Amino acid sequence: MKAAIHPAYEEVRVHCACGNTFTTRSTHKGAINVEICSACHPFFTGKQKLVDTAGRVERFRRKYAKSDAGKAEAAKVEAAKVEAAKN
Repeated sequence: MKAAIHPAYEEVRVHCACGNTFTTRSTHKGAINVEICSACHPFFTGKQKLVDTAGRVERFRRKYAKSDAGKAEAAKVEAAKVEAAKN
């Protein structure tokens, strides 16, 4: 391994928006600021802690709730047709 070609690998402090801080090693100089860390990410915590900005999630659910309700109604009508055809 050549001696002078590798970057310096130093300890840095990572600050998360949730308030969590931890130390890691990196070639980055200075502190690292992140928005989501393993302490607040929903995948690792199993629950949603982030605030929904501008109601995007609710708008998505309302939009597709109408679509899902329409599909369910169509399935009921189709099942009724099949049942009527059997009789």
